[in-house]
Amino acid sequence: MQLQQLASFVAVAETSHFTQAAERMRLAQPSLSKQIKALEAELGAALFSRARGNVTLTPAGEALLPLARRMLADADTARREVAELAGLRRGRVRLGATPSLCAGLLADALARFHDAYPGIDLLVEEGGSRDLVRDLARGQLDLALIILPLQSSDPSLVTEEILKENLVVASPSGLQRHRTAHGPEPASDGTAPWTRTPGRQGRRAYVRIEELRGCPLVMFRRGYDLREATLSACRQAGFEPRFAVEGGEMDAVLRFVEAGLGVAVVPSMVLDGRPGLAGTPLAPPGLRRTIALAHRKDVQPTRAAQAFRATLLSYLSQASEEGSLPQGVVLAEPPAE
Repeated sequence: MQLQQLASFVAVAETSHFTQAAERMRLAQPSLSKQIKALEAELGAALFSRARGNVTLTPAGEALLPLARRMLADADTARREVAELAGLRRGRVRLGATPSLCAGLLADALARFHDAYPGIDLLVEEGGSRDLVRDLARGQLDLALIILPLQSSDPSLVTEEILKENLVVASPSGLQRHRTAHGPEPASDGTAPWTRTPGRQGRRAYVRIEELRGCPLVMFRRGYDLREATLSACRQAGFEPRFAVEGGEMDAVLRFVEAGLGVAVVPSMVLDGRPGLAGTPLAPPGLRRTIALAHRKDVQPTRAAQAFRATLLSYLSQASEEGSLPQGVVLAEPPAE
């Protein structure tokens, strides 16, 4: 019997609704239902009656509810007492992260950490990996989520690979027009011409980097990790890319693409929740980036920072097991011993 299962059970009992309980627990509904079923299997009794859409407690559920509340309260008390002894009742974590991570995975991990350690202040600095590495070296950050490989190695940093992510070519979807000052006109449905298979309907599974030759690109500002990755890939393919517009941060770049100014190479996770954009993977081996957690080698992370690291890794591991990581994102393999 796990505390998470008991918490899910109490949430359903108090809301009489699986969907509302899942929202309270910040879980996908299938994950919450799976936890309830596992708890019922372990106890050997049904806990809820689900008749005609109404969710009510069975006699076994009514007997468990006060015990579950007491167990959760005792666990919360123990957690708070230990946290206070460890100096985690108060404190701060100064975290740096790239814009794509701030817009994607990081928010849920921060929420989980805040729930566990409400007395710890969270300070988040958004920036490119170069800027974040500089801030780490200056002691302005405790931890930073950066992109590997770095443009220059820094022996003063400890980096821990945590995620691998595919880069995709973002283009307008639906009926938005992809404007091209030169080259082929967009297809009748408004999609970029290189996203369609000649003579067939529907998007291609992949796009080759060479197909970006002459295609207007929406480009990030100088010093941005994705700018360097895109330029390097294009030059290795033997051409210099043409910019439709340049100089933006992540949100601006995505909005420019949605407006039909061009296409952009972006992390796959940033397209979640943007129906106006479609992402086409680059042909294998394509482009992939590694996300790492970094801290200074000569400074031991604070207890609060260590707690955040543990919370982040636990969140990512659970999301991976539940299949809720964004498309194209996987856990990094642990280093071979």
